[in-house]
Amino acid sequence: MTSHVRWGILSAANIAVKSFLPAVKQSETAVVVAVASRNEEKARSFADEHGIERAYGSYEQLLQDPDIDAVYIPLPNHLHAEWTIRAAQAGKHVLCEKPLAISEEEAARAVTACKKEGVQLTEAFMYRHHPRYDQIKACIAAGEIGDIRGLYANFTFDKHTDTDNVRFQKKMGGGSLYDVGCYPISAARYVLEREPEAVAVQAFFSEDHDDVDMMASGLIEFPNQVGLTFQCGMWAERRNNLLIIGSEGSIEVPSAFIYDPDNRHFYVSVKGERREVEVPEVNHYTLQLDDFGRSILEGRSPRFPAEDSLLNMRVIEACLRSARNRERIHL
Repeated sequence: MTSHVRWGILSAANIAVKSFLPAVKQSETAVVVAVASRNEEKARSFADEHGIERAYGSYEQLLQDPDIDAVYIPLPNHLHAEWTIRAAQAGKHVLCEKPLAISEEEAARAVTACKKEGVQLTEAFMYRHHPRYDQIKACIAAGEIGDIRGLYANFTFDKHTDTDNVRFQKKMGGGSLYDVGCYPISAARYVLEREPEAVAVQAFFSEDHDDVDMMASGLIEFPNQVGLTFQCGMWAERRNNLLIIGSEGSIEVPSAFIYDPDNRHFYVSVKGERREVEVPEVNHYTLQLDDFGRSILEGRSPRFPAEDSLLNMRVIEACLRSARNRERIHL
């Protein structure tokens, strides 16, 4: 192993350009040495544009490169588990975009494969690496807002006219619960440090978008009679916020999941007084990348181990079943 983690990127996806590569530039642990696409010309063009040494015309070729330590997988959702398993079998550590899979069973196979091959695996929920979530949890632990009574979260945007988008392909793991609903679910589990007991979800399945859930509203029931009420959508006004309601106050996170440097602070309200809590301006993708990189270089577990992905996938799958069948699902 070198002093840095040598990365390969499986596909020239837009998120690799907008999020992963900028994170690498700020990283203390990462270098990108290769990119792969099913189109070699596209891979070469991507590599040339971003100063990447090697370009491959297939994902298999990249996985055979002995100089690559880890791979970043920003493929469509239905390919996440398959290529995580293939990467593990090739001895590569894996940072996989969320969701890790499109079913709990698929996610379990991916986690098992990585354990068997002795490689690290983590799901790319970058938001929880930002220090503001540690600050939020510290406020809660200190009792500033009393006992948590409930959480309310929204993560919506409008892309309904982009009909070729993979998010609108049912067989490819499309739909708002997979794409953005996974964030409020993950955040509630992280903040509460508990697992849900039941879910009830209503969704709008669009015939114009391959019958995927374009909007969903749900209630996730946690122990101690605490609930997460959430909305997620891909055909709605843009929203991205989290509200934690306590017996004595509340915490508002205006830009909860997609980080906005100009709107990064959060607010604590207690007995009618509202104060702004300042948080540092940092790249949470870089923090995620370096935590994972150090787990590889130091031979330790990443901050958020792969087992968390199984638990989140269980809830997402239950939400989809609840929405399809119009029933409350016990977990």
